[in-house]
Parts: sequence; C-alpha cells; structure tokens
Amino acid sequence: MPQTGPGHEGLGREQVQTVLVRRHVLETNRPFSDVLDGIYGGISRPDIGRLFDELAASTSYDEFSSLVHQAEGSAGLILFLQLNLDIALTLDPQVPAEHRRRLVRVIAGNPVTMGQMTRHVTDAGSYAPVTILVAETSDGGTRVSYDSVASALAPYRDQAASQVAERLDNEVLTLLRHVTGPSGAAAPIMAP
Repeated sequence: MPQTGPGHEGLGREQVQTVLVRRHVLETNRPFSDVLDGIYGGISRPDIGRLFDELAASTSYDEFSSLVHQAEGSAGLILFLQLNLDIALTLDPQVPAEHRRRLVRVIAGNPVTMGQMTRHVTDAGSYAPVTILVAETSDGGTRVSYDSVASALAPYRDQAASQVAERLDNEVLTLLRHVTGPSGAAAPIMAP
C-alpha cells in the first residue's frame, strides 16, 4: 500500500515478491587457482571499458551482436568484474586465521543474452550478468557456487525468457562442472 505524508510525496507503490533460487554448489579438491584459471578459460577478459564504448557506438543490432560474439569466451561469457572478497577477510582482525582463505566473486555475462531475456521479462536484468562465487576451502580444495537464472525467472512464467535462461545456466554449469571435475575432466552433466 502506498505510504503518504511528509517525506513520501510522489512515492509510488512497492511490491515484495519472493523469488526462490536454486543454488548449485560444486566442490573439488582441485586448488583454488586452478579452478579460477579454468573458469577464465571459458570466460573472456577483454578491455571491458573499450568493449562497452564500442557497443554503445554500434549503429545496428547486427553490429552490436557481432562485437559481443567476437568478445565472448568459449562459454559465451564476458568478464564484467572480479571482486576479491578475501581482501576484507585478510585485513579484518576479528576473522580467525583459519578463515582467511581466497574468496572471489566473478560477475560475467553476455549483453546479447541479457537482451534476449529482458525483452520478455524486464526483471531478468536483476539476474544477468551472473555471479560465480569461488571459495578456497580449509582443506585446500575449492567450492564454487552459482545461482540458476532459470530458477530466478520461474515466477514470471515466461517461456521465451526461461528458454534463454536455461541455455545460459547450461553454458555456465557445463563450464563449472568441467573445471571442478576430476583432473579437469568433465563431470557428469545434470539438468540445471
């Protein structure tokens, strides 16, 4: 219900929706650096500022799509940002030494894929680009977490957006299963 009174002039309405998300957690005894390097084997790391400038200067969708395709990695993704979350853990005196391990959030996406989803469900822009969380475990292995975009879009009941999201999830999960599988070999693929 809209709020009224001082400080709420012009305030529209607010809705609260519950969105259940399927989180895929993949664990491996492979070292953190090997897993992160493997992920970057499928996600390109272009000069993102330059790429965004080129995309903004595109004069047609074909040109835009071509630039994205040229920039994307083998998993169809482009690195937008890497957040080294472990820096705060390393510096925080309240964090016990045994919890000071590598923790990286990889934010990656594909502008064409994002457009294919948001043309049907605007809120899909909240879930793409995707986040891949890579954490070093206490035993020297690695834990990788990924939230399924298709599950986040399920409440919108839009088949076209869901198909794009399922394809995106499959591309990401195929990459993650490959890099966390035994000796880098592909782990069995299960439907997202």
